[in-house]
Amino acid sequence: MIGPFMNEVDLAARIDHTRLSPDLTLEDLRRTCEEALRYGFAAVCIPPCYVEEAARRLQGESVAVGTVIGFPLGYQLLSVKIVEALEAVKHGARELDLVIHLGAVKMGAGDAVRTEMARLRSVVGGTLLRVILETCYLTRKEKIAVCRWAREAGLAWVKTSTGFGPGGATTSDVRLLKNAMGREGHVKAAGGIRDLKTAVSMVRAGASRIGTSRGVEIVKEFLRERGPS
Repeated sequence: MIGPFMNEVDLAARIDHTRLSPDLTLEDLRRTCEEALRYGFAAVCIPPCYVEEAARRLQGESVAVGTVIGFPLGYQLLSVKIVEALEAVKHGARELDLVIHLGAVKMGAGDAVRTEMARLRSVVGGTLLRVILETCYLTRKEKIAVCRWAREAGLAWVKTSTGFGPGGATTSDVRLLKNAMGREGHVKAAGGIRDLKTAVSMVRAGASRIGTSRGVEIVKEFLRERGPS
């Protein structure tokens, strides 16, 4: 056992195998899906334009297809985000990570932020919906407020970061968000998680899921540290 992980299967089941680089190709997507199947990751997190292809490759498998909405800045109109979400679900996405309108958060426009979350929640049905806060831009008070608005909108998940901002996940933020979401709430830690030590610290802080492009390397590091079984 290393940290909170009993074995490599337990570790991989916490990881969203993420590929959101702007130059991602179909060959990259194919390799991402193959790696997710080989290592048993919880999901792939990929650009919306590749959801249909990923869903075809992962059909009937336990690996979920995830994608992003309003990515990476959250400035899109609510109507546009709704179309993005509906198209993603139609093409096979089972998990959606939504970037909220951060300007509205900074203005304290709770009704607008809550409405955005609730509308997306209502249109995607049973699809898992997470809210990306981009914590590096928010104060402690604002982070707690977003978690409260998320709960009020019927959401159980929040996510720390897009990975495209000036800062990523921190253990203090994960701990804060988990406390704010409560016992039934969940946190996905993402942004800058590149090694096993960081992944362990995030889960110990309260993260239910890890979003990283370094999932394969992290699992291999686990296996090296564990040694022969």
